[in-house]
Amino acid sequence: MKQPQRYLITAALPYANGLKHIGHLAGAYLPADIYVRYLRAQKRDVVFVCGSDEHGTAIPIQAAKEGTTAQAIIDKYHPIIEQNFNDLGISFDIYHRTSDPIHHETAREFFQSLNDQGKLITKESEQYFDEQAQSFLADRYIKGTCPNCAYPAAYGDQCENCGKSLSPDELINPVSTLSGNTPIKKSTKHWYLPLDQHEAFLRKWILEEHANDWRSTVVGQCKSWIDGGLLPRAVTRDLDWGVKVPETVEGSAGKVLYVWFDAPIGYISATKQWAINNNKDWKPYWESKDTKLVHFIGKDNIVFHCIIFPVMLQLHGNILPDNVPANEFMNLEGDKMSTSRNWKLEMEDYINDFIKPENGGSQMADVLRYYLTLIAPESKDSEFTWKGFQDANNSELVSIFGNFVNRALVLMHKLCKGKVPPLHADLVDELDREAVANIKATKEKVEKLLEEYKFRDALFEVINLARIGNQYMQKKEPWIIAKTVDTNPDGQKLIDNCLHICLQLTANLAVLINPFLPFTAKKICYLLKVVDKILDWQNAGSMKLLSVGYSLRAPELLFRKIEDEEIAKQIEKLKAAA
Repeated sequence: MKQPQRYLITAALPYANGLKHIGHLAGAYLPADIYVRYLRAQKRDVVFVCGSDEHGTAIPIQAAKEGTTAQAIIDKYHPIIEQNFNDLGISFDIYHRTSDPIHHETAREFFQSLNDQGKLITKESEQYFDEQAQSFLADRYIKGTCPNCAYPAAYGDQCENCGKSLSPDELINPVSTLSGNTPIKKSTKHWYLPLDQHEAFLRKWILEEHANDWRSTVVGQCKSWIDGGLLPRAVTRDLDWGVKVPETVEGSAGKVLYVWFDAPIGYISATKQWAINNNKDWKPYWESKDTKLVHFIGKDNIVFHCIIFPVMLQLHGNILPDNVPANEFMNLEGDKMSTSRNWKLEMEDYINDFIKPENGGSQMADVLRYYLTLIAPESKDSEFTWKGFQDANNSELVSIFGNFVNRALVLMHKLCKGKVPPLHADLVDELDREAVANIKATKEKVEKLLEEYKFRDALFEVINLARIGNQYMQKKEPWIIAKTVDTNPDGQKLIDNCLHICLQLTANLAVLINPFLPFTAKKICYLLKVVDKILDWQNAGSMKLLSVGYSLRAPELLFRKIEDEEIAKQIEKLKAAA
């Protein structure tokens, strides 16, 4: 299969209406970052775009709760979310904003183009209207009983209890969230994307062409939507917050682009801004068949990124996504994460409690990245527990990965005068050859799994290599041989061989762990006194990463143990807030 000339990687735009929790991090941003770091290490041309989704009803609703304006809300939360991502090592090439003028211009041009080509349709429809507030009601301004699960507080676009996508007309006993009154129906004109006209394209593209390379959960959900019959979907709404419909379009007064239409166009406007910032041409990333476009999302965004946005892209003449590796949901301590019920672990809280320098610094960012990848909901919902988090750190990062690196460095300083020892070819035995073979095999396994978006399995292989290193060292017992050096003429050479292989394995661990735990990889580079260029993927599998006779730094622990008291405190904090 021909390698793409360039990659464009997107992660779902988070609403700038509040702090984001670790379920969001695990669902879209962390797996995207792992993939992007791997591609960068491969020296591929890759652009990683994201940004705050600052339109839609969620913003003014939050503004009303906080007694402020929609603009004030997005100006408050955008920089916090951006900094949270940065603190956790999410390495966007650009983190943009849909309130930026370049986005408004891009989204309006996109709409105008489709409308001018006759790709959109207009319809008069009866929509809910609040007489007291004198306002048409967007779907998030309507609540009622879910027809699917009978949850009494479902919104007009989705039930947060069962996850089913809804329309306001499907709600039982709808009421306005503005006044609490029962709304009336009133006629209004809107523009629609006629999805029903594109069922054949979607069926062929998703259910045939991507039946085997997309995740089964993604294909299954798409099949359910298509088999159920697609309907025209409104791309405009009556609202005063959002991207205004172009004034040149007759009947546009008082109407904005629906947020589901404007938000994914944010990927394009973000790419444009990145190109401006870096003196590049943005067009090949969205128009060239040599570009591989991958969307990282949670499963609640599948319909938008696999059905609606692809139809928009096809009609507009853009490339289609090559893959949409959507994740399932991550629960927390036995219950679904919920901002409204305050059952959540926000990124901001984790950063304050664990990543502040006095609590462990950037290495604790890697601990979270490790655990979230370990339990990644790639094929089914998973669950974050504080005990699981503690066990993953103490039993695996501390006792296996960190322990191996520390032992290798300690023994090198103690038994080899602080320098990388030579490898004596005449004394290389089967255990040595097996260890070297495992290093090279691990690179191939990890590479294949990352290319297939199997990040959890790829991480297992890296940790398993550290486990293999510990077992190899334990079988070789250089500390025992050291006691016989005076009487064994080959004693020091046997020690040299063991620690030479262990140190080269350590350098390989830095390369292989880098996409997952970037702060840890850099810390290992510091201890080995090598530049970050060693993290280039081509170096994985090499047994010549460290030069013989090179002095290395004194060992430092890569990870700290997490105590029971810290975990108990977090569980108490969670229960107290709910």
